[in-house]
Amino acid sequence: MEWRSFIAAWLVLACTTGPGWATGPETSIRPSQRNMQITLIAAEAEVQADKGLTDWVQGFRARALAKGIEARIFDQTMSQVTYDSEIIKRDRNQAEFTKTIWDYLDTAVSDLRIANGRTALAQWDSTLSRIEARYGVEKEVIVAIWGLESAYGTFRGSIDIINALTTLAYDARRADFFENELVQALRILQSGDTTPSQLTGSWAGAMGHTQFMPSSFQTYAVDFNGDGKRNIWEDDPTDALASTGAYLSHFNWTKGQPWGVEVRLPDGFDYTRADREDLRLPSTWAAIGVKPVSGAFDDAHGVASILLPGGAEGAAFMIFSNFAVLEKYNSADAYVIGVGHLSDRISGGPAIEHSWPRRLRALTKDERIELQKRLTAAGFDTVKIDAKMGPLTINAVRRFQLANGLLPDGYPSLAVLERLRAL
Repeated sequence: MEWRSFIAAWLVLACTTGPGWATGPETSIRPSQRNMQITLIAAEAEVQADKGLTDWVQGFRARALAKGIEARIFDQTMSQVTYDSEIIKRDRNQAEFTKTIWDYLDTAVSDLRIANGRTALAQWDSTLSRIEARYGVEKEVIVAIWGLESAYGTFRGSIDIINALTTLAYDARRADFFENELVQALRILQSGDTTPSQLTGSWAGAMGHTQFMPSSFQTYAVDFNGDGKRNIWEDDPTDALASTGAYLSHFNWTKGQPWGVEVRLPDGFDYTRADREDLRLPSTWAAIGVKPVSGAFDDAHGVASILLPGGAEGAAFMIFSNFAVLEKYNSADAYVIGVGHLSDRISGGPAIEHSWPRRLRALTKDERIELQKRLTAAGFDTVKIDAKMGPLTINAVRRFQLANGLLPDGYPSLAVLERLRAL
């Protein structure tokens, strides 16, 4: 589900010019020659791109037909596609994730989202109970994904998927990926699951209540209401919610196992043990002083590791194999914790107890890349230079911290970057 994207809301600010009496314009409203030239250049570039896309579609036709797309479906669907420069701009300038985990959770698990989740759960309880019984995935988890992906169906996206994917496939940056998604989208139309006018979603191709990419739709979507279509787009979310259950079930969701539980760490805790590869039974963690914030540990849930998404100063979680299943939907720790914690809150569970180090800020994308480069240059290889603060980078940070007498919590903070800069 790599390119599933959240639907963002933009605020349009209207500006006023002050007092209500009539005044003359401060500057001429006639376009400058330079602005006219820029407009003409942009328009010419758009025309050339549109022609290039038309030529690309002609070449793509043979490849699509070779993969089983009927000529009739291809010609009817692809005849109206046009180059959309706005989609390319979005692809080039995707908003980098610069929120801290606490800022993210403030929005992802807000009081309003919790309340709306409980309302959605009550409204669709009968359907969700049947989905849970069929796929073994708790209905609160499915509702939480629904809440984060489309605000319970209120922001599903209205962009023409075929046009968006054609534009992205024509663009050279990730042509193979998006061409495959375009073929899968054409197969959706060919199978009759929906119509071209209903095949809408986000600019990157994610669709429906729970934002499936076309390839994921083809593999995991189900017709749960038995109408002969796997319809994840319409107002009735039944098929979309069931498809999400089927998706998580495919990746071995364990019913009854928590995604994670908040824990208290003992004084003097060895922070090198906060490692995704350090798996122990809850009773083993308890033996070294790790305690649940509420409730009791249960070894029946299997082995778990300790996660510190906000470093040693933030909340600590004991995470189980269901955490990794949620990562298949979206690999960001913040997203997984958001889904997990939202599902807990919808179920009536408590808020996260431990405070967060809110004085700290997240690293920018450029700073994250700089951190990885400096760590690698200093002998603490991050393996990838991709601005992603995943386990590889966290482990590299921890090794650097150990080598320099710092608390080895693996947190990629500005203080760590500044220490590297001082080398």
